[in-house]
Amino acid sequence: MKKYCYCNCLVFIVLLSFTAVAQQVEIEKKLVKKHLYTLASDKMEGRLVGTEGIELAAQYIEGEFLRLGLETFQGASDYRQTFHKSGIEMSNIIGVLKGTSLKDEWVVVSAHYDHLGILKAVKGDSIANGADDDASGVTAVLTLANYFKNKGPFKRSIVFIAFTGEEKGLWGSTYFGTQVNADKCIAGINIEMIGKDSKFGPKTAFLTGFERSDFGKIIQKNLKGTDYTLHPDPYKKFNLFYRSDNASLARLGVPAHTFSTCPIDKDLYYHTVDDEVETLEVSTIANTIKAIAIGTESIIDGVDTPTRVSVEK
Repeated sequence: MKKYCYCNCLVFIVLLSFTAVAQQVEIEKKLVKKHLYTLASDKMEGRLVGTEGIELAAQYIEGEFLRLGLETFQGASDYRQTFHKSGIEMSNIIGVLKGTSLKDEWVVVSAHYDHLGILKAVKGDSIANGADDDASGVTAVLTLANYFKNKGPFKRSIVFIAFTGEEKGLWGSTYFGTQVNADKCIAGINIEMIGKDSKFGPKTAFLTGFERSDFGKIIQKNLKGTDYTLHPDPYKKFNLFYRSDNASLARLGVPAHTFSTCPIDKDLYYHTVDDEVETLEVSTIANTIKAIAIGTESIIDGVDTPTRVSVEK
């Protein structure tokens, strides 16, 4: 009897230790700040498609993928997936962390790196820096690439994407969707505007299209025992599920959803020259990245597989 109890206690301790380790996600605020301040700097000139500013952003993202030793997508010669639309040459920037036993199944982690460029000057400032929209999301993609690279390997492959042309009408993600076999894509983790506390309070986020698959419930399960919570999208009237890059994969049946913290009904800086890094909280971005890492790891490592999204006709 004593031996039996001892074994049970030992198993419990091991499981408890495993859970604790799984939740010890180290996200460096210094790295978060570096990415955010670089991508939203005046030097990038608002990252409008077809400009020198967005080219500088593309080069920065490429450099980070190269530093991490990520592979290219589908045997490409570099990290760029280049296409033309409306007479403009543009590129999605894609890096791959190859999985092990389930390497032919992949999970997309994405955000858009384009913004609005130069707008009418307000108090002498004409650069729409797009700090929250969506330098914060790209910061998350780069930080998660660093985290998963250091913590891996994982069973499924992770495809990290900085989409272009989102502000033009999801141009980059739509093109990406035409180039892939959606059946191989297990989930889409899109990240948009995570620099301000959500309406649910600190250390919370919401997920667009929560009811369309069990993706969100998997995340909630994995976040139990942490101090972070995920909620369904509270802004149904804005139709956010189909307004960000997750929509391009969701329309193919992929359980692709967007994480956000943006209080969009009260955001005075959305699509203005005042969307600056000074209006954001680095700690909010770092905490949200940590929650996304904890919440999605079971999907990336093949433990959980979210249900497919029903394609609307």
